Amino acid sequence: FQKIDLLGVKCPLNYVKTKLKLEAMSSGDSLEVLLDLGEPEKNVPRSIKNDGHKVVSLTEENGHYKLIVEKA
Repeated sequence: FQKIDLLGVKCPLNYVKTKLKLEAMSSGDSLEVLLDLGEPEKNVPRSIKNDGHKVVSLTEENGHYKLIVEKA
């Protein structure tokens, strides 16, 4: 289970960093991504789904979002 903290990282860089992290992982592995409210929590999950990965959950916690992605 890997984690990446992208709080304070603007679009589209947060998606790019998430994508690069996923590319280095094995199929079926999970990645926890911390995202800011607003554009990041809307755009990153949508882009990840478009890439064929599974969005397991997106939960709000302490003023930011925690996204769990399973690599395709």
